[in-house]
Amino acid sequence: MSLIELVVTLIVVGFLLWLVNTYIPMARPIKNIINIVVVFAIVLWLLYTFGLLNSLGVIQVPRR
Repeated sequence: MSLIELVVTLIVVGFLLWLVNTYIPMARPIKNIINIVVVFAIVLWLLYTFGLLNSLGVIQVPRR
C-alpha cells in the first residue's frame, strides 16, 4: 500500500466519523464508544500495515 492510499484511507475514515458525530443523533456515551472503537481499529490497521503486527489473526494451538 502506498503512502497516498494510506493518507486517503485515513481521510475517508476521518470524514465518515465526522459525519456520524455531526449528523446522526445519538447519546454522547454511544458516540464516545464509536469513536474509541474506530480509533482502536485504525491503530491496529496501521500497525499491521507497517508490519509491526505480523501475526494478526493467527492462533497457534500447541500439539502434543
